[in-house]
Amino acid sequence: MSIKKLDGRVVAVRENPRRSFSGHTLQSPWDPPDRAYFNGYALWTYLTTPSLLAMPGFAVTEIEPWRDGDEVWRGLRAAFPPEIAGHSTEQDFSFGPDHLLRRHDHHVDVAGGFAAAQYVHDFVEADGILLPTRRRAYRRDADDRPLVHQVMVSIDLRDVRFR
Repeated sequence: MSIKKLDGRVVAVRENPRRSFSGHTLQSPWDPPDRAYFNGYALWTYLTTPSLLAMPGFAVTEIEPWRDGDEVWRGLRAAFPPEIAGHSTEQDFSFGPDHLLRRHDHHVDVAGGFAAAQYVHDFVEADGILLPTRRRAYRRDADDRPLVHQVMVSIDLRDVRFR
């Protein structure tokens, strides 16, 4: 993996980015290649879910529904193939009654494996595809409930369109 300037100059190289996280904890500092690797695989996952689950190599099974307030969300557990980088090998996805993604549970292996619950909402249509524009990832407790006072990641998208 490499980081390049717009003119093509290479400014950083990491031969095996996943291995560089070995021994990391939630408090470990990240250098630019660490951030680039994480952002690359994380955003790819976020922008391609749920379609990525239909790719060759993914093993998907239905799991118990998740209850959130008055709603019950159907759940899928996906085992990621080894060639696809992700937060963890096994990840859970919960879908609302309208079949849109509501929650994405995983362990963040590159940061000590802490349990995360990512809520997605505020969907917009871009060229016929519905995409969530807001994501909030929280640490999870032992009962898989989000620790809402511990926001780990906050992503807001605006002006979404495809070219």
